[in-house]
Amino acid sequence: MATSVGMLVRLGASYILKPASRRCAWETVLLSPRRCAHNIRSSLYEHVSQGYSDKPDLDMRAVCEETDKVVSNVESRKGDLEGADVREIVAVWQQLQEVRRQISSLERQKEEISTYVKALVEQHDKKILPSLPEFAKARDEGRQIRLSLKQLYPRESELEQQHYLRALRLPNTTHPSVPVGDESQARVVELVGQKPEFDFKAEGHLEIGEQLDIIRQRRLAHVSGHRSYYLRGAGARLQMALQNFALDILQRRGFVPMVVPDMLKAAVFEGCGMQPHAHQSQVYSLDPSHFPDLNLAGTGEVGVAGYFMDHAVNYKDLPVRTVCCSTCYRAETEKGKEAWGLYRVHHFNKVEMFGVSADDTGEESAQMLEEFVSLQKEIFSALELHYRVLDMPTQELGAPAHRKFDIEAWMPGRGSYGEISSASNCTDYQSRRLNILYEKEGGSLHYAHTVNATACAIPRTIIAILETHQTKDGTVRVPRALQPYMGSEVIEKPKYIPLKYIGPNQPHQPPRPTPKPR
Repeated sequence: MATSVGMLVRLGASYILKPASRRCAWETVLLSPRRCAHNIRSSLYEHVSQGYSDKPDLDMRAVCEETDKVVSNVESRKGDLEGADVREIVAVWQQLQEVRRQISSLERQKEEISTYVKALVEQHDKKILPSLPEFAKARDEGRQIRLSLKQLYPRESELEQQHYLRALRLPNTTHPSVPVGDESQARVVELVGQKPEFDFKAEGHLEIGEQLDIIRQRRLAHVSGHRSYYLRGAGARLQMALQNFALDILQRRGFVPMVVPDMLKAAVFEGCGMQPHAHQSQVYSLDPSHFPDLNLAGTGEVGVAGYFMDHAVNYKDLPVRTVCCSTCYRAETEKGKEAWGLYRVHHFNKVEMFGVSADDTGEESAQMLEEFVSLQKEIFSALELHYRVLDMPTQELGAPAHRKFDIEAWMPGRGSYGEISSASNCTDYQSRRLNILYEKEGGSLHYAHTVNATACAIPRTIIAILETHQTKDGTVRVPRALQPYMGSEVIEKPKYIPLKYIGPNQPHQPPRPTPKPR
């Protein structure tokens, strides 16, 4: 399906493979990350400079020709770039292009002089060559060109570094229909289902889970730390049921299942639009003394994107629809927000959709986004949940999304809607950074578009199910679609006696057993 992509040279809208030669001194000049622009480290820049991948091909033509539009886009989104940064990016890019033009001109002159000297050597005796005025002139011109190039190559590398460290942080373009502003400006596209009504006081999922002995989150500080949890019995079965239910639906629709790595290089995160080294990043990094530059993925999207990185999909195989189930790790930093329960946790399982489409008409990825949202709705409707679909505003898009839809389920115990999934069209933002292409007949290569969507984020879906389908007698009704996977229609209270805590942190500590004499 895919072919590996080596060094690429752009010819109009297509590409041809070219052997690696001089890479504009990327391999010889690399400034310390602490000297980078805005003190921002770019793992993708470092990754490319070491020769692991080809340089990202950002669409600078649009940035230069529509600078005011790009400035407006940057200022409407939430990020660390400002309008002045965009103009600085353009200025550095223009300087870089001028230096490259000078280098190209001098290299062409150097080649012409080399050809001319070779002709002189063939026409004259070597003994008299040094005395020929034309030979001396060509030699002096060649020496001057080499001196000029010796100065321009480092300058090119310096400008190239400045360019990428800034330009890689530019956000994607924004769909014209996206609302402008923060999350309060999200537009409700659709309301599905009815809010459940109870003739008793609805409880939260943690209370329900503890009474059924299917969730444990208390007294885990000494075991697994803050925001961790256990699922047991029907809780564990519910997680597996949700995973298998979502996977079955998607595989019937032609999605290819994948198992992806949980640990990935920071360059892959950055290529996806995430900043693993940013202040208050949600990405867990492993001990660099044992695992250099490895990070735990917070979503299966990163692992799947890494699979396609530096590869080209055959045009006949498009669109590619992939689904993976993975454990996600996120360093939730807001300790005071949702401190208890499964809504914000450090680890959880998630079923993720990821698509790769062509970009022939510009509508392929938009259609795939609609398809993914439709599949999300099918899954959540089958789980008999009440939810709403939101067209998310500019400040909620992150860097990679051109357009993003969130689905929020009604959670009676919380008395509010809570996000259970999102779907994003990233157009060519990720593919230009990770070199994800597609190959047409004849060998021309083009940047693909990528789309991702949550099929089922397990803990939050469990919240919605437990709170929506709770009953007065303390049991939980299993949605009809999940009953074949659960093997039951109701989650009942345990018939066994739950574990009794006997640790030191309790008001009345029971007596410890007396050791038997040996």
